Amino acid sequence: MKVLVTDGDQKHALAAVRALGRANVYVCAGATTERALSFLSRHCQQKVVYPDPTKSEKGFVQFLNEYTRREKIDVFLPLGYDANVVTSKYKATISKCVHVAIADYDQMLIASDKARTTVLAESMGLKVPKTYNTIEQIENYPVVVKGRKGTGSVKYVNSPEELRGLELCNVIIQEYIPGEGYGFYGLFCHGKPRAIFMHKRRRQFPITGGASTAAESYYDERLKEQGIRLLGELIWHGVAMVEMKRDERDGEYKLMEINPKFWGSLDLSIQAGVNFPYLAAKMALHGDVDPVMEYDRKTKFCWPFPQDLLHLFARPRSGWQIFADLFDPNMKTNISWQDIRPNLYLIGVTPLVIMNRVIRGRLCFPQGKPRLHRDNYRLSHS
Repeated sequence: MKVLVTDGDQKHALAAVRALGRANVYVCAGATTERALSFLSRHCQQKVVYPDPTKSEKGFVQFLNEYTRREKIDVFLPLGYDANVVTSKYKATISKCVHVAIADYDQMLIASDKARTTVLAESMGLKVPKTYNTIEQIENYPVVVKGRKGTGSVKYVNSPEELRGLELCNVIIQEYIPGEGYGFYGLFCHGKPRAIFMHKRRRQFPITGGASTAAESYYDERLKEQGIRLLGELIWHGVAMVEMKRDERDGEYKLMEINPKFWGSLDLSIQAGVNFPYLAAKMALHGDVDPVMEYDRKTKFCWPFPQDLLHLFARPRSGWQIFADLFDPNMKTNISWQDIRPNLYLIGVTPLVIMNRVIRGRLCFPQGKPRLHRDNYRLSHS
């Protein structure tokens, strides 16, 4: 099997390339830049630079069709948000050239839009943060301002004055939910679960809410049921992550968003025994796979360079936990002595990444710091 993986500059692309390579798959890694992390992996047997799908959707699709035909690629695995949305949009055209397991565009439009996802979840009886359509509706602060589409666009706002100073076009405004982050990961075949995994965040960056820098496998029947229900309602096809927070005020899971793609903490699920990239590729090629519903529930994983070090510099008090993790036999990292070149690169760029954050003032609270009223919340982010 010959598989093309996109977004080779992202950390979960390296996880996918390594997992596929270890399964004896011929891996081609692609990116919009020649300096992509995955290109350094010994499991990357072919590398390609493709047009940026955010700048030219048709250019990306045309290149993809020509490349997959010429190189006789069996399966296409889009990893990043933009690659998934564009692939879904042009699914009919792309599927003529290469096998791909991805949701139909109507479902992708719902899953990739936080406002539409919230409406769907609420209609199903799932818990969601209180959502405000106008500034005048806001009852309490802090609130969270999120970009409706894409990832990473988050701002914590503590007052009406702060809110009026923001650009509020194409955003969703919701109440701030205090609590820890959880995720349900799934591979679905036309609405039916074929592989599942759940995780709990241990550390993250930005420290007020962001991608995991350390996480652990987790299991909760309620989280599983809600994730399967939501993606089943969408008749989802392919991979997706349902991101939740467990509200520390009432213990309920509240939906944050659906990530309609492979997730940043992919290493963790692979380490715990669910090889999502390989399963997704097999399903794309053969139409279905045998279900994988069990995994190691004691696995822990961290990404030291630069992610966990960014967390440490932003929140030095976490140093004791990071130190303790060094002696935890269940804690694994993405450092591979058999495939060390990507890790050496990450070690080399880490000081530059941290310095750049410090200079730009985006190390500790780049999204703002939610100020929580002590009568209503436990201050878990102070």
